[in-house]
Amino acid sequence: MLLISVQPGQEVLATINAALAERGVQSGAVASLIGAVDSCGISNMAADDAAKDILTEYAQPFELSGTGEIKDGKVHLHVVLGREGDVALSGHLHWARVETFFVNAYVIPL
Repeated sequence: MLLISVQPGQEVLATINAALAERGVQSGAVASLIGAVDSCGISNMAADDAAKDILTEYAQPFELSGTGEIKDGKVHLHVVLGREGDVALSGHLHWARVETFFVNAYVIPL
């Protein structure tokens, strides 16, 4: 198992993808993500068209957990985000910026 750590000033997907490329990982599973982000973009499917993604961007801190897969050297992540007021959001992660804490990705290469 690999630990990829995203630190303040880094973007989650770019950092994980770069670390995978450095290690030559082309396929695998992201068994766990844990940490916090300060802004992000997630998407969900439209109720009337499963082929359509609706992207929503947020500029606020979130607790983050998730899982994913690595195909053709690229990471695909689904996350659950908790924000102020005990509200949870979930979806496909398009981008996330770490400024205050960290995000750790635990990766199992295949």
